[in-house]
Amino acid sequence: MSEPTSDWGRGSWMQTFTGRQFFPLDPRAEEIDPVDIAHALSLICRYGGHTRRFYSVAEHCWLMSYAVAPEHALWALLHDATEAYVGDMVRPLKHHLPEYQAAEARVWAAIALRFGLRELDALPPAMPAEVKEADNRILLDERAALLTAPPAAWQQDDLEPLGVDVRGVSPEIAEWRYKTRLTELVASAAIRDGQGQSTPGRQAADEESAG
Repeated sequence: MSEPTSDWGRGSWMQTFTGRQFFPLDPRAEEIDPVDIAHALSLICRYGGHTRRFYSVAEHCWLMSYAVAPEHALWALLHDATEAYVGDMVRPLKHHLPEYQAAEARVWAAIALRFGLRELDALPPAMPAEVKEADNRILLDERAALLTAPPAAWQQDDLEPLGVDVRGVSPEIAEWRYKTRLTELVASAAIRDGQGQSTPGRQAADEESAG
């Protein structure tokens, strides 16, 4: 198969679940679709597939969204949304791939604008410390539920588990839960930010997240 054609210097594109063109090296907020995110994340297995049963990125994010403070729930749900467009890279390898990290950062900037986590022409704010901590603590819950006994200590062993119920639900259930939670959180964030007055990115999310 030939490489996807490029467009106006934006680089090669990928086709998403909903049939959109998406340019990973030149991502734009208006091309981010919540349906694509929920579907793709529901089919991506955490830990590179090295689990005793299937466990999706969508379920991981959904669980985290309930384990943090309400004002950080949307951050938690979306913290791995880039993987819908750039894939899930295992941590030890990701840290040695600066070009991948740069591409992921660009996609995250588009996602953050799309869902109102940053303003137009502003850099994305830093991810809340609570979300970062939860993303590390949940590893212990997931290890206990999904992985074989570790051959060596983990960096997170001195942390407390997040205390979530890791099930490994089907992709269909994970996708539905993710879409429903995203719709709920986008609407709640819009109300908090001014009685329904949203940023341009969040307004678009309000209109389409239920699609």
